[in-house]
This record gives sequence, C-alpha cells and structure tokens, in this order.
Amino acid sequence: MSETVDDLTIDYTEDGVLLRKQYDKQILSKGAWSTIMFKYQDWNKAKEIFGPDKYMIVRYQKSGGVYKQRSKFNISSKAQAEGIVTALQKWIEEAE
Repeated sequence: MSETVDDLTIDYTEDGVLLRKQYDKQILSKGAWSTIMFKYQDWNKAKEIFGPDKYMIVRYQKSGGVYKQRSKFNISSKAQAEGIVTALQKWIEEAE
C-alpha cells in the first residue's frame, strides 16, 4: 500500500507479466478519503496485446498511514464514458 496519493497505481502484475497497465490518472480529491480516476488497459492473453482503453474511479481511505482501496467503479466502454461526460456537462450547465 502507498503512503501518498501520488504513489497510488492500479498496475497489476502476476507471475512477472503486467496484466493491467495504467496510462494516466487524475486525482479528484485528496485527504483521509481520496478519489482517483485512472486510464488503463488490460492484457489480452489470447492476442498477446493490451486491449482498448478503460477507465476506473477508485476511492481510497488513509488508515494506519497507508491508503487502502474502499470502493471502485469500472467504466466499461468508451460509450459509457461519453455518456457520463455528457450527463455531467449537462448537469453543470444547468446549475450555472
């Protein structure tokens, strides 16, 4: 586990093979409870390539000096990501 938000990652390696590769992250909030949005790709074992871009929003809680994952939401496709962006833009514009 990481001690700082900047060190948190969702890279995942098993048996020396990188199965999830993080490409970017956006820290949405910092503190005892932190929220980070990640851009990543999963390794496709059959094709031996990384798959399409995926996105994940993860919520961490700092406890005992380290951050622990408490919840996550996987954005399963580009279409779902675009739907989330569209809805948020609409709601923000309506609130202004």
